[in-house]
Amino acid sequence: MGAGGEDYGDAADLRGVRAAWEFRAKPGKQVCLPHGKRSLAGMPGLIPDAGPGWETILLLPVPAAEPAVSCHRARLVESARLGVPAHLTVLYPFLPPAEISEPLLASLRRLFARFTAFEFTLDRVGWFGDEVVWLGPSDPAPFLALASAACTSFPSCLPYGGQHAGPRQPHLTIGKGGGQQALRAAESVRPCLPIEATAAEIVLMAGPRPGTPGTPPGQWRTVAAFPLG
Repeated sequence: MGAGGEDYGDAADLRGVRAAWEFRAKPGKQVCLPHGKRSLAGMPGLIPDAGPGWETILLLPVPAAEPAVSCHRARLVESARLGVPAHLTVLYPFLPPAEISEPLLASLRRLFARFTAFEFTLDRVGWFGDEVVWLGPSDPAPFLALASAACTSFPSCLPYGGQHAGPRQPHLTIGKGGGQQALRAAESVRPCLPIEATAAEIVLMAGPRPGTPGTPPGQWRTVAAFPLG
């Protein structure tokens, strides 16, 4: 791990990153939200109780990772305390809650329906500097393709607020801050690897900005989900 840098563990970890921008979505097909999916779509204003400090995110949930990472994320990741599940980020921050509309949801549904659902493997532990520890997929290409499509469709939404130049290693954060001892303890997930998972849908969530003082737990909620084709 380089001090202040991004350690991917091995140069091969990012094999295919550039090629990922050529990853092809499946054209044409559209699908609807699954019956009974919890969603705020259809409510007046879509996110009627959004406060002034609320944000949105497009993410790919990884429920298969929860048994291995939930205890660490609950202690070391503020967004987990707020109700955000284990995930890989597609685009954060996304649009302000006031800009989320039914036509926008329809466009997101069309966008992500172009991509085929896929299997993937989380098989490595990596670090960003000495403050963030994460799990990474064996093949970053399909995640980068999803992120690229979202960024291209919504160019006003800079990934991570423009803090990083170029595509960032797709990752599932298991610890952020909290001190080196706690973060090193989070590396105890290694015996649980590899984790086999399925990318089946992209989820739009909304909630108060992590780190906002006085925020009760569990405030983030699903706005809509967009199945991959």
